[in-house]
Amino acid sequence: MLRIKGRVGDWPVDLTVEMDAEDWAQLAAHLPVESSPAPARVAPAANPADGLWPMALELLQRAGSMEGPQLLGELAALAGGEAAGKRLLVRLRHSPQVQVESSADAPLYRWVG
Repeated sequence: MLRIKGRVGDWPVDLTVEMDAEDWAQLAAHLPVESSPAPARVAPAANPADGLWPMALELLQRAGSMEGPQLLGELAALAGGEAAGKRLLVRLRHSPQVQVESSADAPLYRWVG
């Protein structure tokens, strides 16, 4: 059985095709045969935040220390959005180069190198 779901223009498509062994063999006969000896490796997708990571580290290193809300604002501006800024902030929180101190108002992120 083969199920096809998607859209054709504005029309939703949900199609089920039942195929027996002979149908599958006929279909396979029309497919190109690959002669590569090993399966191709797919490179993992690059994480956009990876390119920003050195800049996030440098930002905190230059400041020495910064309160969480201010740091989040700086990271969001650097990353182009609050969600990406939050991901960088979480990554900083878990970095061995950063110490996070709790305070009454907001956490303080301190560069320890």
